Order: sequence, then structure tokens, then C-alpha cells
Amino acid sequence: MRFHLLDRIVALESGVKLCAIKCLAMSEEYLADHFPGFPVIPGVLMLEAMVEAGAWLIREEEGFAHSFVVLREARNIKYGSFLEPGQTLTVTVEKIGESDHETKLKCTGTVEGQATVTGRLVLHRYNLADQDPRKAAIDQDLIREAKEHFSLISHSVLGEVKVV
Repeated sequence: MRFHLLDRIVALESGVKLCAIKCLAMSEEYLADHFPGFPVIPGVLMLEAMVEAGAWLIREEEGFAHSFVVLREARNIKYGSFLEPGQTLTVTVEKIGESDHETKLKCTGTVEGQATVTGRLVLHRYNLADQDPRKAAIDQDLIREAKEHFSLISHSVLGEVKVV
């Protein structure tokens, strides 16, 4: 299963910073089990939302050059409060370093101004064709899908609002 947790990118400073939102709805299936009678988003999914935001920042900056942007390392992840149905998680990621295939990010998730999750991530980017040139077509399909999804969740930013 592949998660697409972020609902919308609300601000983008290319190669520097991205801000996105995740609106938690009671209809999300995992809430039935986490926890019955007290539904909250699992912490690992808040972490995944930060990874997704970081991946969009990287993809946009590099013109979608890589089919995969994956979590290599998570450091100092701290959870401050719960995210309940009806609330919106605002995720902000800022690039703090970069090498050939890795990007270091400072990440924050807030609900109504209160820190819900913070940490630092290292994301690794690559193509399948790097190891097997016969897989270049798969890379292109994955990149096309990523571009389509990005255009959906960033429409308001790129179409009319704030690319800084």
C-alpha cells in the first residue's frame, strides 16, 4: 500500500522550504484501530507526512529527475500532542544540507500553532535505471505519476497563490 497523506501544498520556496497540510477525517480507515474510542493519527503517519513533504520539495527543485525519494534516516523525532479527526496538521520542511543523492531536512508539524511532531530527516533519491538500465521505462512511469500527483496537490500554490 502506498500512502498519499498530504492534501495540499500551501507554500513553496523552490529548493529551500515547503509547507503542506494534512486534514484528518474520521473516515480514514486506520482510525478505527488507533485507538478505539480515542481516534488519533499514528505517529508514524505524521512522520510519513513529513517525508512526503520533503520528497515534494526535492522533486520540484530537481525537476523530477529521480523516480524514488525515500527516507534514509530520521533523527530527534519528538511528538508533542495528538492529531484528532477534524484537525489539520501543517507540515513545514526546510532544506539544511545536500549531497549528490541525499538531502537533509528540518521538519515541523503543527496543529493550531502547537508543535505536534518535529525532527530531522535524511532523504535519499535514486532511479531504478542507476542499477539496471533496462528499468528506465519504469522510472519514467513513476516520474510521470509523481508529476500528475504534484500538480493536483500544488495547484493553488503554482496556479495562483505563493511560490516564493
